Amino acid sequence: MPSVLVVEDDQFVRSALIRHLTEASHTVRSVGTALEALREVAHFPFDVVILDLGLPDLDGSEALKMLRGITDVPVIIATARDDETEIVRLLNDGADDYLIKPFSVAHLSARIAAVLRRSRAGAGEAPSPGVLRVGGLAIDPLRRQAELDGTPLDLTRREFDLLTFLAGRPGVVVPRKELLAEVWQQSYGDDQTIDVHLSWLRRKLGETAARPRYLHTLRGVGVKLEPPAGPGPARPRREPLP
Repeated sequence: MPSVLVVEDDQFVRSALIRHLTEASHTVRSVGTALEALREVAHFPFDVVILDLGLPDLDGSEALKMLRGITDVPVIIATARDDETEIVRLLNDGADDYLIKPFSVAHLSARIAAVLRRSRAGAGEAPSPGVLRVGGLAIDPLRRQAELDGTPLDLTRREFDLLTFLAGRPGVVVPRKELLAEVWQQSYGDDQTIDVHLSWLRRKLGETAARPRYLHTLRGVGVKLEPPAGPGPARPRREPLP
């Protein structure tokens, strides 16, 4: 039975979430402040945290950073804020997903299920036997490290998963539905989720959508990763770990 921590200061919303999540066979604990949330995750093993941003003692975005300092529990942001810059920042700071209020309980339950599937799949994933190289990119799935031309890349968990998945299929156009299914473990979702991660990944690779080097988006088709230049078809190479 999945355990959920609801961090929400609005008593009406909080009570509704507790009731519906309990009816959906979740074990639920709830708090109304960021500091209480930090104490809860320090003492109890949760499967997922539902985090509101408008908390009375500390903004939820700051609470997210503090949570990431002590736990890797999946965090779903529940917010009325729909600013894209804010969403991008939250994802980059470690949020696993986000929902814009108001949302249905069915939608929330589906997002929780998807996050839990991704979390469990990641925990049981077999390590890669070597380093995957595409052009100047070197990706080590075992150590979850990536380099570009010898310089380490500071990637979030989802950015790393996305880059690794695409790097294993260089030159192949991967449909967005496949990315959602394989990287996010979702059968459906918002394309903005992919776009946000692609945008941040491009920045870290030193490119833009207008001037791509590795990441190429084919409108209405999908995304592919390939070396900036080089003769012949791109093929992945796996080398032994040092």
